[in-house]
Amino acid sequence: MCGLSGMLGAPDPSIVNKMVSLQHHRGPDGSGLWHDSEVCLGHVRLAIVDLEGSPQPIQSQEGNVLIANGEIYNFESIRSSLSSYSWTTFGDSETILALFEQTSRGNQNASAKDHGAWIQQLDGMFAFALWNPVNHQLILARDEMGIKPLIRTRVGDSLLFSSEVKALRAHPEYKPQLDECALMARLVWEYPLDATTLFADVHQVRPGTVEVWSLKEGVPVLVDSHRFSNPRIEPVTAYNESLGAQRLLDGFIDSVGQRLMSDVPVGIVLSGGLDSSLVAAVANDAAQRYDRPTPECWTVAESEDNPDWVAAELVASSLDLNHHQSIMESDSFAKHLPMLSWHGEDLDVSVLFFQPLFKTMAQSVRVGLCGQGADEIHAGYPRYSNLESHKSELRKRMKMLNHQFTKTFDSGALDVNDGRWWEADHRPEKHLQSLQSTLQFELDHGQLSNFQLRLVDRHSMAHSLEVRVPFLGRSHRKDALQLPMNQRLPENGLEKKALRQAASLTSLPARVVERKKLPAGTATSPTLLSDCLNEYRPHIETIASRWKFCEPLLKHQPELALGLGLFEAIHLTGDQEPRYNRSIDALLAEVI
Repeated sequence: MCGLSGMLGAPDPSIVNKMVSLQHHRGPDGSGLWHDSEVCLGHVRLAIVDLEGSPQPIQSQEGNVLIANGEIYNFESIRSSLSSYSWTTFGDSETILALFEQTSRGNQNASAKDHGAWIQQLDGMFAFALWNPVNHQLILARDEMGIKPLIRTRVGDSLLFSSEVKALRAHPEYKPQLDECALMARLVWEYPLDATTLFADVHQVRPGTVEVWSLKEGVPVLVDSHRFSNPRIEPVTAYNESLGAQRLLDGFIDSVGQRLMSDVPVGIVLSGGLDSSLVAAVANDAAQRYDRPTPECWTVAESEDNPDWVAAELVASSLDLNHHQSIMESDSFAKHLPMLSWHGEDLDVSVLFFQPLFKTMAQSVRVGLCGQGADEIHAGYPRYSNLESHKSELRKRMKMLNHQFTKTFDSGALDVNDGRWWEADHRPEKHLQSLQSTLQFELDHGQLSNFQLRLVDRHSMAHSLEVRVPFLGRSHRKDALQLPMNQRLPENGLEKKALRQAASLTSLPARVVERKKLPAGTATSPTLLSDCLNEYRPHIETIASRWKFCEPLLKHQPELALGLGLFEAIHLTGDQEPRYNRSIDALLAEVI
């Protein structure tokens, strides 16, 4: 797990070095820099596999240079199949270089589609930048689910790219500004849409996509791009519930086992919900299957009578797993919200519990397993049970906006050429016609990659902790995406039907298997969050009034209004030095 930084066109190593330092939290175990006259690549490393080796950037004997973030779970099988490659490390990242050279050697006209063919062989979570000095091409790519981040922007005659937006602050000409359209989409949909971030002209490389960049007369140009993987929800017509549950469970055990690959200790984020509890339930079987130690578990909540705390205790005790528990401090929000905003690069304040949880875990382990992704592929969110109500809520939020964006949105004519939108028409009436179309839209347009996965990545890496998501592993995802809709959301019954049937085959207590979905942030710290919003209500009203085009919507979502105030104070000032060490009151005073 690592942090990437780079500059194509007019490369300045001093700038990239600053980009590297701004992402030091992502990789405290080492850093590296490589450059030539066209590109500069920087890297910080969190050592997980091949602890003493595998420094990056990695340069092959043919001169190609790689920086990578993530894990390639099938790297050993790839290494064994590429015996002609001259390996310089024992880690997993170099397999990217090896595959590239095997398939692209001598092909000076390799297209993005050609690159996509070899990238598809990588089973894991990854984002990487690969420089080919012979063809003078930079290859940028992300894994098919978008688990690992990769953002980019243009500044002058340079293309800047990194794992986190904060790294861009290293460039003296970069001036962070709010993207109003992205903000409105975030407020309406509850997650950033498509390639948007909240920062103007800062865009994400699309999940499952490879981009090829080059310099034309000294200016970075996107030469070619290809989406090499587009996971589809394709329900089968015939489904045997008994056989299906066992197959789903077997695939999940395999997925968890793959994610135990590590030369450092691994832990489990145990919330007490079905998804994380299922990770814990199969941990021992997965560890035996892959000859790994059984992970321990970590839980945080605001009190010992919190439902998440109680359920997590029950899970750990019934499975005889070592369990680490901690109570959130009464002033957690006051102490940690600025840090949450700085690392999250988002508006969400409800996930404050991530900070103490990941900080505590990182004192004992370097890798965590969590339950993210299950709700998106198994239809776990309450909104799925009443799509008409959900569409009405989205429309209600849209009507609270007073901006040209709403007219463009309503006409289904978003500009797909401006770098932000992957599709012109995002109207709810088009995409939320059925459960299947809704799930597909959210997978395609960011609910998972831009929100859930991004938050986990940012807040875990803030404490140098790598978090892996076994529900998105190929061995589980293949079967899950084929489930009939009534096996995800039955007409009368609990959500995630098939997954609950699979969970019932484990040693999980029945009350956990049948536990209803609760919103993660508010479920973990409902009183602390409520107290925080009440304390800052006057500030929230003032913050909302400053943004006239979305004032009613901000008042409708007070937690996001508070998040916007902190976001503005921390991220939009232009200061190169981080500002998360200031108090909430001091930060808000600057923008109110």
